[in-house]
Amino acid sequence: MKKNILLIGGSHGIGFEIAMKLYKEHNIYIASRTSENLGNIDVTHINYDASTDEIDTTDLPDTIDGFVYCPGSINLKPFKMLSPKAFEEDMNINFMFLIKIVHDLLPKLKNSKQASLVFFSTVAVKVGMPFHTSIAAAKGAIEGFAKALAAEYAPQFRVNVIAPSLTDTPLAERLLGNDKKKEKMDERHPLKRVGEAEDIANVAKFLLSDESSWITGQILGVDGGMSTLNIN
Repeated sequence: MKKNILLIGGSHGIGFEIAMKLYKEHNIYIASRTSENLGNIDVTHINYDASTDEIDTTDLPDTIDGFVYCPGSINLKPFKMLSPKAFEEDMNINFMFLIKIVHDLLPKLKNSKQASLVFFSTVAVKVGMPFHTSIAAAKGAIEGFAKALAAEYAPQFRVNVIAPSLTDTPLAERLLGNDKKKEKMDERHPLKRVGEAEDIANVAKFLLSDESSWITGQILGVDGGMSTLNIN
């Protein structure tokens, strides 16, 4: 049975990889600032910038069965160099805009037999890492929100969070910009490589499917072993 799945920020990176894995079997709606890369796949694009726009819910079907919020940031600096404004900006794009759109979508999510919501965190919430104060704070808010939301709306819909380590996407280009940098980051992971967008998209696809129908309120570490293994 085809599902109606909305991806926020699905025109590149992990979001686009999720769309690629789902569009042949489901009705995919992508709300993003650009429609680059989308010309070759059968999806519905909605112009949307989380920082300035209200999403036009009339462009969406009455029922939303799956929802993925992909926007994020990688703002890695020493705490003393991060202004309160920087914390606010990271909190907005990662968390506050997410809350706003979930609130707007509640009626459509409730129309589903059991909608599945997928959010993104980071390994740095579970494992303290230097220079991650702002992003860890914002993503930590997502984890707490997701668990509380999952409890409040069970069994009506499911809410889960994927917590990746560094993944090779346009967002991480500054950290993986050359072979030397990438090799250094590969070595930090027990599985000796950084993540690929497909690694994360595979888990998102699973969480959106009926195969995960007994999973909710979970934080899934997809991180090459970073959060649980110490092999040094």
